[in-house]
Amino acid sequence: MAETERSDPFEELRIGFTAAVSHELRTPLARLLALLDSATLAGADTQALVTQAREEVEAMAELVDDVLFLSELETGRAVVALGDVRVAPVVDEVVAAQRPSAERHGQELVTLVADDVTVAVRPRMLRVLVENLLTNAIRYAGDGARVTVSARTEGDVVLLSVADNGRGVRAAELPRLFERFYRGDRARTTHGTGLGLAIVKHVVTQAGGEIEALPGPGKLGLEIRCTFPR
Repeated sequence: MAETERSDPFEELRIGFTAAVSHELRTPLARLLALLDSATLAGADTQALVTQAREEVEAMAELVDDVLFLSELETGRAVVALGDVRVAPVVDEVVAAQRPSAERHGQELVTLVADDVTVAVRPRMLRVLVENLLTNAIRYAGDGARVTVSARTEGDVVLLSVADNGRGVRAAELPRLFERFYRGDRARTTHGTGLGLAIVKHVVTQAGGEIEALPGPGKLGLEIRCTFPR
């Protein structure tokens, strides 16, 4: 009797990932086609429709970029630095770039990063990590929220976190936030690729660290905490 053929878990993962990407691209493509059809109607506001179409194309481009970057990380792209990298300058650069976006939502950005805190992560990867954490907080915390980026040394580890006091996430959703394309309740009405926190997780774990999602300050909002060995 022939031995039952066993499935390859990596092949199953690849197929599942491909299906998920296809699903995520289908929605903006459908919206784009609808916008183009509307632009051909008499009396259509062509300029407004073109602007909306551009937004859909930009969303698809962002998704493709994130998929490619995540693929590079999953194939073992090095993220560990040859030496320690100071966290404060990277955080200051990212916060300065993101502040206009936060201000549009009436949000306050706060940094609590000691000048001597360092991690063994390449500067570009550290920037990607902070950008994704901060973008996630600004995008989903809600108007008027306070978003705090902090980094400190505690014993043999470095703690880097981004916390907000905004809308928060249900406790049952917290463990799933790092899954590819997962969108919790607070993310369903906003644009995003659903890959930001998955990318952060890969950067942290490949650097030998750990990551967790917790309720924010005073049990309000959300905190994403990354722990790196010193």
